[in-house]
Amino acid sequence: MLVDYHMHLRAHGSASEELDHTAEAVERYVEQARERGVDEIGITEHVYYFRETRDFWSLPYQLERSRAELRDYCDAVLEAKSHGLPVKLGLEVDWVPDRADELAEVLEPYPWDYLIGSVHWIGGLAVDQKPGLWAGSTVEEVWALYARELEAAARSGHFDVLAHPDLVKIFGDRVEWDWQPSIDALDGVALEVSTAGLHKPVGELYPDASLLRGAKRITLASDAHRAEDVGRDFEAAVEHARAAGFETVTVFDGRSSRQEPLG
Repeated sequence: MLVDYHMHLRAHGSASEELDHTAEAVERYVEQARERGVDEIGITEHVYYFRETRDFWSLPYQLERSRAELRDYCDAVLEAKSHGLPVKLGLEVDWVPDRADELAEVLEPYPWDYLIGSVHWIGGLAVDQKPGLWAGSTVEEVWALYARELEAAARSGHFDVLAHPDLVKIFGDRVEWDWQPSIDALDGVALEVSTAGLHKPVGELYPDASLLRGAKRITLASDAHRAEDVGRDFEAAVEHARAAGFETVTVFDGRSSRQEPLG
């Protein structure tokens, strides 16, 4: 089985990241998935796009996007489900260490199939944008800060999957790193094998084999922001997963999971 469990609904042909939280948009993404042999997709909008979570954000980048309604988003995916489309309802939830429990309470009433956790900002500074966190820290310091927050997110109990787990390598700035503490923190949380990194400066899949080999569960992800990118480069993702010893992929339903044969 192939799943693509990380994507964002955007208007067709939009160059401005215009949201399209509609069942029709889901159908476009499903059609692309079928063309690429992907059996099931999961929609995972960024958590900061919603009015209900606005109080958790402080950066202009986040605040100017906090306009959509969570219920409308959920209803669009649920409507697509009701039409028999192979789609799951998810959300990409940024790690906010001081308020993670509060954010979880806001999200709890909605019928998620899974939640993916991601670390994009640390102390208000971006990991995946420059200058961001990189301006005032050495490469080793950035990696240490990122790994610390990734481990905390894994231990929080709020997430089913960790998105692009070694995002810190995005620009190719790297040090030799011992991922074992991060692996020890997973405790059943799946790691996402993401092809998005192939299209970033680093030009590599997420995560590195040394981190992936320590995981117990995986999902597959394109991090698509347009329908045509659904399932992109999945041959490489499956090969990467198999090389790390995986023969199954994790499938979610109502925050519960099962294993299905990979591929």
